[in-house]
Amino acid sequence: MPEQYRELARVSDSVADCPIVGGNGVTILHNGEQAYPAMLEAIASARERVYLCSYIFETNATGEEFAEALADASSRGVEVKVIVDALGELYSLPRAATMLRKKGIDVVRFLPFRLLPPSIYLNLRNHRKILVTDGELAFTGGMNIGDRHLINGPGPGIRDVHFMLRGPVVSQLEDVFLKSWEFCRKCQMPRHAASPARHGDALCRTVIDGPDEDLDKLATILLGAISVASARILIVTPYFLPSREMIGALQAAAARGVDVKILLPGKSNVAFVHWATRNILWELLLRGVRIYYQGEPFPHTKLFIVDSHYAHIGSANFDPRSLRLNFELVVEVFDREIAVELEQYVDGEVGRSREVLLSEVDQRSLPVRLRDAFFWLFSPYL
Repeated sequence: MPEQYRELARVSDSVADCPIVGGNGVTILHNGEQAYPAMLEAIASARERVYLCSYIFETNATGEEFAEALADASSRGVEVKVIVDALGELYSLPRAATMLRKKGIDVVRFLPFRLLPPSIYLNLRNHRKILVTDGELAFTGGMNIGDRHLINGPGPGIRDVHFMLRGPVVSQLEDVFLKSWEFCRKCQMPRHAASPARHGDALCRTVIDGPDEDLDKLATILLGAISVASARILIVTPYFLPSREMIGALQAAAARGVDVKILLPGKSNVAFVHWATRNILWELLLRGVRIYYQGEPFPHTKLFIVDSHYAHIGSANFDPRSLRLNFELVVEVFDREIAVELEQYVDGEVGRSREVLLSEVDQRSLPVRLRDAFFWLFSPYL
């Protein structure tokens, strides 16, 4: 491994279940307009198996298009399995699992709600987004399935970034899906031979985290990466409720001269999360962290980039729900070309965003300060 990656990899080496694998190709897909056609083409081209996991699977036009593609694959003899989160599918009615089963698709609900015996896991959700076809091609990132991710669609739209991966890391993503399927169905699934084919030069590692783990892996890896950053840290997240340890690490990074930039939605789709976040922005601004509010459409992108050669891509936000409560998936990418491409995207977003100044935060009225502080009290559960 090149020297510049060793410090960044050391923490995740000690906590992650998967090894770093080389020879991967990573393609960046912007919004549903780029991601959905590529995903649908992968399903249409599948010869052996299609595995799909989504937190939200809407039953609108986009969801129907995916359902038809999955049904077509199943009808030609492809093994098709779908996991939808029992809470996430309630964003759209009729529920996705009901629609998919009517089309003959093998689908399970993750932690479904029950009265007898009572379900006690309402707050623990599968937030992962995975599509794997034939063990050769995978997609992950921040996008669910639905019209909402089409910025030129019928609704207000959501901006997001998704990723297409080829190479040995695909086997890791497939294994994550199969473990989730085994958890839902209480069965054992056969494993397929790992694909050794190289499709690029990127070093990648899949990191999974969830409430079933003894250690908060993603939080530990993020803290480790922030602590060894020497030049630049870029964070893009729709929900930002950092722990005290994370705030301290970001303050320390800025204090030692690291360029730390955080991009947040200027108008959140969850108002009380936005208010809670504003309660702690002054602590970061005071120490030199630069914060930007992005304009509409609502930015749902989740990116973490360090020193132009390391990035996290996946489903996790910068909040306790992702880092402690949800089942999440992130792919570490050790590759300068990809990291620089992501940096260029973020720099473009910075140019279109409004910088938040310390004076602006300080000028909040007393009622607003009290409101923001009140909702911050609930940040571990938001």
